[in-house]
Amino acid sequence: MNGETFISGETKRTVDDRFRISLPVEMAQAITDESGETLLTKERAGCLSLWKAADWQARHQQGVDLIKQKIQAHRLENRWEEVQRLGRLLSTRNRTIQLANRSRCTIPEGFREFLGVQPNQEVMIVGAVICVEIWNLEAWQNLLEQDMPEFGTLFKDLSS
Repeated sequence: MNGETFISGETKRTVDDRFRISLPVEMAQAITDESGETLLTKERAGCLSLWKAADWQARHQQGVDLIKQKIQAHRLENRWEEVQRLGRLLSTRNRTIQLANRSRCTIPEGFREFLGVQPNQEVMIVGAVICVEIWNLEAWQNLLEQDMPEFGTLFKDLSS
């Protein structure tokens, strides 16, 4: 992720009957790489994130390579259950997608259930500085209620 991108803002959108959502154009441009790919990830229940595919894959591959090295060096022998758990999560966590008409995202099966929305339901599209998030409205409201009291402290900590 380059330091030039700073995605912010929020807007409501409605999921259509084919589980498509139109993203704000500036947000769509920020999360689409040169090949036109975007990565859709499961973040937390009620939230999906969209990233530039090339940026996400580079960061992800670094972590996978380190884990492979640890496995080859027998450093994870006593942690196979955790390794398997990680493998299951990695297998289902993300998918590369293409945005239609440069700003319309189709939510694939498996991701729809995780987001917890139905056709003709509203979602919140949120710029999260380094990615774009799609939120189930109830989950978004719950997160805001939880995190907003810490805004000032977080902002001061990250900006000092």
